[in-house]
Amino acid sequence: MSTPRAAEDEVVELTSELIRIDTTNTGDLETTTGEREAAEYVAGKLTEVGYEVEVLESGAPGRSNVVCRLAGADPSRGALLVHGHLDVVPADASEWSVHPFSGAVQDGYVWGRGAVDMKDMVGMTLAVARQFKRDGVVPPRDIVFAFVADEEAGGSYGAQWLVKHRPDLFEGCTEAVGEVGGFSLTFGEDQRVYLIEAAEKGIAWMRLRARGRPGHGSMLHDDNAVTHMAEAVARLGNHTFPLVLTDTVRAFLEQMSALTGLEFPEDDLEGSIAKLGPLSKIVGATVRDTANPTMLSAGYKANVIPSTAEAVVDCRVLPGREEAFLREVDELLGPDVTREWVQNLPAVETPFEGALTEAMAAALREEDPGAKTVPYMLSGGTDAKSFHDLGMQCYGFAPLRLPPDLDFASLFHGIDERVPVDALQFGARVLDRFLRTC
Repeated sequence: MSTPRAAEDEVVELTSELIRIDTTNTGDLETTTGEREAAEYVAGKLTEVGYEVEVLESGAPGRSNVVCRLAGADPSRGALLVHGHLDVVPADASEWSVHPFSGAVQDGYVWGRGAVDMKDMVGMTLAVARQFKRDGVVPPRDIVFAFVADEEAGGSYGAQWLVKHRPDLFEGCTEAVGEVGGFSLTFGEDQRVYLIEAAEKGIAWMRLRARGRPGHGSMLHDDNAVTHMAEAVARLGNHTFPLVLTDTVRAFLEQMSALTGLEFPEDDLEGSIAKLGPLSKIVGATVRDTANPTMLSAGYKANVIPSTAEAVVDCRVLPGREEAFLREVDELLGPDVTREWVQNLPAVETPFEGALTEAMAAALREEDPGAKTVPYMLSGGTDAKSFHDLGMQCYGFAPLRLPPDLDFASLFHGIDERVPVDALQFGARVLDRFLRTC
């Protein structure tokens, strides 16, 4: 077997070059940029080593996706999808230590928007895919590589579009791996736990609308749309939804307790989760539904009471809680406010068991002998929601061995987003081993 050295050697360069392509996704077709350039870059790197690649523009100019397949030894086995998104959230350069689209390699890190979300995984995947083709590696089963647009706005021009219009590209895929999993947490002096995403909350972006009687701002007024909306948003934003332990979260807490000695009693669950440090920001959001108001809009002049007011609320819903969540929301909103979906993507939960998760654990142990793998639920969402619709079991596995003191969770969509160089190289080695044995 050839070594994965070439993938390890080029992963930093590939990640840096990907970051330098500004693929900011504002959620607005007119201002979103760079996805076509990034897709062409990826397609060029793949065709250079012999892949037959499809570049697909998904219903709007520049919203481009790249898909290719590597044939495996046993075509009767279900194929594995490895997916990553090319777009990133906006970044204000004035807030950063380095320019967010510099792809700077300094101080042991690759810096820039997308370094952890998720051009690191795209770089690792691209490096390993190129290595396999150059070396003539035949994996145990077919591997489909997908590099997609628009994940940061829900995937309408990326994974959702591909699943709806080109499901043939994923023929035979029974399992998938993507972002936000496989990264390490260090406990004690040298005990590392690698978190594998096996579930994620649903994304329910909700637009609220209140109507009232318009009028002059100087007069008495008992039917004010702005007041209706403000009161409803305050009730919803201040509400605490009930504590619910899903199978994945319960397994996470039980295994973390066994590995670390930490206790997570249900009568003080959120307090005990705080012992996990920076990770508590993610884990703490997976024991309840959340509804966070994010946008308000009303009126056009200081002395005019408008007839309507609107708000947008970012709701994240646990698996199995959809109906109960909506009942609570409607009670909180009251009769004066209506709601509609801006985006409504379901929660996903996959059993953490079987040959694929064993292959993940084995690949990590080869590079880090003491590695322990634990399932967890992501409080956000990924393109796994779309691929789950095709019947795939989906996991987050973008392996990174991280410094113990790095607040990794805060780097997602954060200022000075960066990924350690040695973590990227580690990830390329682990991904290589995993895809050879999957």
